Amino acid sequence: MTSPTEPVLNSYRRAAIIGGGVIGVSWAGLFLARGIDVVISDPRPDIEELVRTGLAEITPALAELGLPTEHLTDGLSFEADLATAVSQADVVQENGPERLGLKQEIWRTIEDAAPAHALLATSTSGIPASAIAEAMHQPERLVVGHPFNPPHLVPLVEIVPGEKTSAETVERARAFYAALGKKPQVLHKEVPGFVANRLQSALFRECVHLVAEGVVTEAELDEIVTSSIGLRWAVAGPFRTFHLGGGPGGLPHFIAHLGRAMEDSMWPALGNPTFDEATVTTLVDQAHDAFGADTVEELAAERDRAQITLMRALGETPGSGCAHA
Repeated sequence: MTSPTEPVLNSYRRAAIIGGGVIGVSWAGLFLARGIDVVISDPRPDIEELVRTGLAEITPALAELGLPTEHLTDGLSFEADLATAVSQADVVQENGPERLGLKQEIWRTIEDAAPAHALLATSTSGIPASAIAEAMHQPERLVVGHPFNPPHLVPLVEIVPGEKTSAETVERARAFYAALGKKPQVLHKEVPGFVANRLQSALFRECVHLVAEGVVTEAELDEIVTSSIGLRWAVAGPFRTFHLGGGPGGLPHFIAHLGRAMEDSMWPALGNPTFDEATVTTLVDQAHDAFGADTVEELAAERDRAQITLMRALGETPGSGCAHA
């Protein structure tokens, strides 16, 4: 039986991934598992070894998601020359360094060399598409397709149009990521850091403050989060959670009875830490104590297994039969 994703993905037979770091490898694994040939462009001389090693590490997670992995790298190739790499691409997913000048230079080259039909997306974690596209002749073609790490596993992709991004480009991006099994969200305006990273940054700031002040250790804080708001937000986001916390009166009741106290007493008391030498030393020492017994690769594999179990319970894996659009 034909998958509902096939008509969309049939238009994307070849992807050019710019940058072969952690995000690029993750995108590559997902694209390859979805039957899209991938060419990776990265100037590092050891890029092929790094990418193939990275793909081997995430293959078990892809297989656990129900995606085919037996011949995963058959469609993988490498091309250091950027213009050549994108010359036959149906989609370009750029994951270069977070430097505006460099991204503008990269996208000038991509725009000139990529086919007119190619979907052009940047994985930037904070630079607006409007700023990057200032260097392009056709800024309407560029859109932010920002994943949440790791892209092959976490469903969210934030689609953020620039001031001149066309509605057609936005819709094509939404349909493409949805066909990959992602959960794309189109933001209504550009904002630094987009949404997920802003939320993560706000929470992490308070985490750093609480650890630096000696209220809890890193290990204790992680357990507090995973056994409370982490569980809660996995099934109901912050607004739905507080709507339910308002009882029969819902969110209006919650705000009326608890919102003012939160605004007056809790928000002003939140910390404003800095990564000074003492704070960094505390964080690094505690991280070594909490995580040092295992390698990052071992910890990532453990996280991926747990993440897949949770996603399966929520019906959010590709094999769950859940709609992803």
